[in-house]
Amino acid sequence: MSLEFISIEYQERVAVVTINHAPVNALSPQVVDELDQAFAEIEANPEIGALVLTGHGAKFFVAGADIKAMSGMNPDQAEELALTGQAALNRLEKMPKLTICAINGLALGGGLELAMACDLRLAVEHAKMGQPEINLGIIPGFGGTQRLPRIIGVGRAMEMLIGGDPIGAQQANDWGLVNGVYAVDDLMPAALKLAHKAAAKAPVAARLIQQLVYDGLAGQLAEGLNKEASAFKEVFQSADKNEGIAAFIEKRAPQFQGK
Repeated sequence: MSLEFISIEYQERVAVVTINHAPVNALSPQVVDELDQAFAEIEANPEIGALVLTGHGAKFFVAGADIKAMSGMNPDQAEELALTGQAALNRLEKMPKLTICAINGLALGGGLELAMACDLRLAVEHAKMGQPEINLGIIPGFGGTQRLPRIIGVGRAMEMLIGGDPIGAQQANDWGLVNGVYAVDDLMPAALKLAHKAAAKAPVAARLIQQLVYDGLAGQLAEGLNKEASAFKEVFQSADKNEGIAAFIEKRAPQFQGK
């Protein structure tokens, strides 16, 4: 796989994906395509249990979509771009491995949409996050109108989507948009610590938990509870369940195999 703007580094059972598209890590169509390729490779690798996504440099995670590339698009091309971006982000969201976004700087427009497709978000102290598309006379196209209210609630999402102004890392933390705020030197170590911890957990159980959470958000409580009971039955057929309970009784660390 040949990638120009995306790099993948493997650290034991954790994959670190870095966006390096100077000057602001904009989500051009090529960057979106490369991200989708990277996500597909990691998803298919049974040895990987968690993913950390970040941007290159100290100022920008992703400052948005490539506006110059968008300026010449007709309506059909714009729709195709939105569908392509949504498909890549949906792959990230549905990946059966814990995904953590280490927001190392500005996360605007498509950058925030990309971060919201991860399970967890950590931010550096100077990070700013926003959906400023309305200031250009357009709307988010990579899921911003759908994921943002699900994460922070309708009122706060409307404030960001209609107002178009970014918020700082601490406010994002207060609103639940990020899970924690860190100094520059502490951001990646914190993200990697979480990733390695998640990668050591039972893969079957982790996959089912993620599936149940996201399916439940899209449906009714009663339906979600029924799915949870079925998944509870499924996990009791796994070798990981036997190993986990045996390890607990024997007071040792479990050795999960993902089976």
